[in-house]
Amino acid sequence: MLDEKTDEGLLRLSFDDINVARSLFGPREENIKYLRKYFNIKASIRGNHLTLIGGKKDIEDTGKVINELHGIVKKGFPVNASDIDHAVRFVVNAHETAGDMEKDQIYIAGSKKLITPKSTNQRQYVHAMKKYDVVIGIGPAGTGKTYLAMAMALAAYYRREVSRIILTRPAIEAGEKLGYLPGTMYEKVNPYLRPLYDALYDMVDMDRATRLIERGVIEIAPLAFMRGRTLNDAFIILDEAQNTASEQMKMFLTRLGFSSKTVITGDITQIDLADKKTSGLVEVRGILKGVRGIRFVYFTEKDVVRHPLVQKIIKAYEARRLELEESRNAERKG
Repeated sequence: MLDEKTDEGLLRLSFDDINVARSLFGPREENIKYLRKYFNIKASIRGNHLTLIGGKKDIEDTGKVINELHGIVKKGFPVNASDIDHAVRFVVNAHETAGDMEKDQIYIAGSKKLITPKSTNQRQYVHAMKKYDVVIGIGPAGTGKTYLAMAMALAAYYRREVSRIILTRPAIEAGEKLGYLPGTMYEKVNPYLRPLYDALYDMVDMDRATRLIERGVIEIAPLAFMRGRTLNDAFIILDEAQNTASEQMKMFLTRLGFSSKTVITGDITQIDLADKKTSGLVEVRGILKGVRGIRFVYFTEKDVVRHPLVQKIIKAYEARRLELEESRNAERKG
């Protein structure tokens, strides 16, 4: 890509390959139009030439974002809105280079899909999963905890670092009453495991995922099914861990076998345990703090990658929770 500035409010970008340029611009130039969501610019496209008009800072940042996206296209991957969002965050907030961005990407060979962490905490989370055998991700919904763990598990399998993937979560709403529900055991617990299937199907097509499940490469099961097992050569993900009791968390952590990795995810503000039981996820923060080989990564509403309103909703609920805590503490002192 060649850059040519003609004056303070104008930036011209030329691309050697017309096909790369078309992929970068998107169908009907949608990717360039999407950039206007972030930057106050006007754009003109002629063949493989892009001209940006706007304020100096806006066109400079837009040019940097396009340069980041150009690197993705050159590797043969399509650019979507999520990639643009991520590139903008890096350029505007983190000031990362294209090399830093590429270093954090997760490549899933089976589907030729590229997953990119979209915030500083998400990058730390990915780095932790590469380095540590036990990683515990704690934070609000929508911050990518389960999604990135699933991506790392699939990438590890296709790199032959593990021979199987085990996905589990507590089916706490069913509790000890599964026997009263209609259907087979699979039909009873399947609704509670649905979010894990959703993440899986977003990364590999349904036929491929079904084959992996049928061959036993991917196992999706409720937490209760982990008891008594030793999980060797596996990438294990425990989702919704805030709804594990203390003894369940200990049981799960002690299943870890040789050549295995475990990732535990949860949101300690959404505990659904009955009878005021202590959450295993809350408890484990104190018990395992400082243990070598285990890494905790914490997320905030700033890491939410769902609809922009979700960040505001989480922040409002957190503010309300803190108000109630302060009120209760004041009552005790009074």
